[in-house]
Amino acid sequence: MKQIPPGKTLSYKEVATAAGNSGGARAVAKIMANNFDPDIPCHRVILSNGELGSYNRGGTKEKRRMLDREKITQKTAKRPLMKFN
Repeated sequence: MKQIPPGKTLSYKEVATAAGNSGGARAVAKIMANNFDPDIPCHRVILSNGELGSYNRGGTKEKRRMLDREKITQKTAKRPLMKFN
């Protein structure tokens, strides 16, 4: 996950596949839920359907805020991002 640059996103499945386990998306999500290291950009990992998914450091609104700050928009994301209020 450290290798995901600002302005880009990957899905949990893509992270699992890059780690060598294409069926490990849930394991990635569990690891991320228990990670509080600010050097790991967990907010850049989203669901395959474009929804943001959870974020253990402030919830979905904080995840959206961080992605917005990095200028991750509909045009720069790898898949459509769902809108959240």
